[in-house]
Amino acid sequence: MGASAGAVWGRAEQQDFRSRVRGTLLGVAVGDALGAPVDGLDLDGIREAHGPEGLADLAPAHGRRGAVTHHTQLTLFSVDGLIRAQVRRDTGAWHPPTDLHRAYRRWAATQRDWGPDLRREDDGWLAREEWLYVRRGPTRALLLGLGDETMGTPQAPKNPGERGPEAAARSAPFGLLVGWEPHLVAQLAVECAAQTHGHPTGYLTAGAYAVIVHGVARGGSLDGSVQRALALFAARPGQQAVADALQHALGAVRQGLPTPARVTELVGEGTAERLVAAAVYCALVGEDVRHGLRLAVNHGGPSAATGALTGGLLGALHGETALPPAWTAELEGRPTILELADDFAMEMTQGAALHGPTGSSPAWLTRYPRG
Repeated sequence: MGASAGAVWGRAEQQDFRSRVRGTLLGVAVGDALGAPVDGLDLDGIREAHGPEGLADLAPAHGRRGAVTHHTQLTLFSVDGLIRAQVRRDTGAWHPPTDLHRAYRRWAATQRDWGPDLRREDDGWLAREEWLYVRRGPTRALLLGLGDETMGTPQAPKNPGERGPEAAARSAPFGLLVGWEPHLVAQLAVECAAQTHGHPTGYLTAGAYAVIVHGVARGGSLDGSVQRALALFAARPGQQAVADALQHALGAVRQGLPTPARVTELVGEGTAERLVAAAVYCALVGEDVRHGLRLAVNHGGPSAATGALTGGLLGALHGETALPPAWTAELEGRPTILELADDFAMEMTQGAALHGPTGSSPAWLTRYPRG
């Protein structure tokens, strides 16, 4: 793993990568859907609604079981933007944050338009998926940050006081850039997070989360990937809160059996760094994917975001087949998620054949226009 864009991928390597990409995107969506019905409830409220053990299975939210929220929607548009950035690189215009900003603006259009009828040809296929045209709790920071064409940057961020988890929760796809060096993955995730979440803790947490996903997607351990993220960000101004939260999560692993009270304590006030720390903890202590995700949503904080963050880690770590089949089968938008995951895997392993100097696929450029 970690081959450069121009390298030849072996068949087994391609299959492993595709499984991890599918696992990551499905994992985000499964965790998001599991947490959505109890998002914002305290632990007593969860137990009152779902029994003394808390939520153990998918439950109805937004009118159906398996419904996802804006965390999954934006994660899909992150993938779309990354593919479009690779395709547009052929033109000599190589600035991925701009491509991601355009992708997030296409998501913002789904939150105000009735449906995909007004989409232009160069918006690509994802923006024409009708099921995405629903509002699933988008925060004010997201809508304001993407409400005009001005792109926030770490130097001039949008919403400079915002340190919520939404930017981190859409950042797992950056970690799937396995051919990139970790510091470049971190920088891209940070720059894209600053488009909506301008507090240093908000955007640095997104970068740290992307680096952790990157480490496990390349076959590393979760603990080792967290340590790499800590080392990578050690010199960054404003990173202390992120480092403290992650160190706290690693320490909590050694403090006995996991409990909802411990997850609640890690989640704290629900800021980005606290939720990523809780996600790391749940992924480390879970007996399997199902147990880890249940831990991630049964607490008194933002359950959908914590579930999405945990699912992204577990999916990248273990691949698609480790996810509970009964849960993935009920996911809203599952065909779209799988199609996009396979397109991403294809682009990252065979992109030169799809749109390179030796030839191009008109069908691919229709799906992911260079414009």
